[in-house]
Amino acid sequence: MTTTTPGAPSGTARPAPSRGGLRPGAALAGAGLALVLALLAGTWVGALPLPPGAVVVTLLDRLLAPLGVAVPGGLEGTEAAVLLELRLPRVLLASLVGAGLAVSGAAYQGVFRNPLADPYLLGAAAGAGLGATLVIAYSPVQAVGPIGIVPLAAFAGALAGVGCALALGTVAGGSHNATLLLAGIAVAAFLAAAQTLVQQQNTEDLREVYGWLLGQLGRSQWSDVLLVLPYLAAACTVLLLCGRALDVLAVGDDEASSLGVHPGRLRLLVILAASLATAAAVAVSGLIGFVGLVVPHIVRRLVGGSHARVLPMSLLVGGAFLVLADLVARVVLAPAELPIGVVTAFVGAPFFAGLLWAGARR
Repeated sequence: MTTTTPGAPSGTARPAPSRGGLRPGAALAGAGLALVLALLAGTWVGALPLPPGAVVVTLLDRLLAPLGVAVPGGLEGTEAAVLLELRLPRVLLASLVGAGLAVSGAAYQGVFRNPLADPYLLGAAAGAGLGATLVIAYSPVQAVGPIGIVPLAAFAGALAGVGCALALGTVAGGSHNATLLLAGIAVAAFLAAAQTLVQQQNTEDLREVYGWLLGQLGRSQWSDVLLVLPYLAAACTVLLLCGRALDVLAVGDDEASSLGVHPGRLRLLVILAASLATAAAVAVSGLIGFVGLVVPHIVRRLVGGSHARVLPMSLLVGGAFLVLADLVARVVLAPAELPIGVVTAFVGAPFFAGLLWAGARR
């Protein structure tokens, strides 16, 4: 949120005063602890409950095994297989996806100066949906090595969607926020129409397509974790390093230029990194809405509006949020499983309505 500086030229803005009540160090420590507890809860709870103590011992044993240290008393047999081959990759993937979507949402909101911006703003969701739909409907190949073809197609489609939006925005008007947003809307509408056309011609695949579109982590494997980890790590590192520059950009392009920040280059770098994180996340999870909208707003209430604080906090809180949402999706209709996108929508839609109501009151 920005406010006009008295006596400054029209359009010049400065960041709103920070209203966060927590110290940054304490907030980060609390968010890190929340993420660890969420990960442990995700491994403990499920159709086959696992003893919490034995789970911790098993994880320690696996972590210390390369050092030649054995920790006795862990899980064995079926329970160990459930933990290491089913639960652990799933909760780790949920944390990675949640972290990527949340930090991307915070970055988009900062770079576009729009509190309602989300990670799917520039056509990433529509591109991923079209890519996944095309391979579900037409591809005879199910996997490339250990990696499924659907995640690869969704990743490529998301990057292509963002690339088209950026190219159209650049041709139409450079790196101005409004132009990029309109370009993203136009590209997303076109890609969504193409996806609908493919679906209409392949109605027998509709159930699988909609299952992917609603978000799913039930088929998570270690190969999915390895697929997204390098892209998310690179993109999130870039975004975290841009936190202070985004704070400078918030005072206005002219002031940022006078302070040594190149607004156009910074905006493009942040958009590319956030789009890469979004593409990697949706490639393995489907379209999970509201994470990138809800989490940054919660974080700002805790630590204020500085992006140097909001981005790392969003990373941790987003990971914990999606792990807990996936836990709810697994147990609320057990033994059936609810699409995780439904859970996040039940949380995010009322939150979005609350934002609108609060804005109307102000």
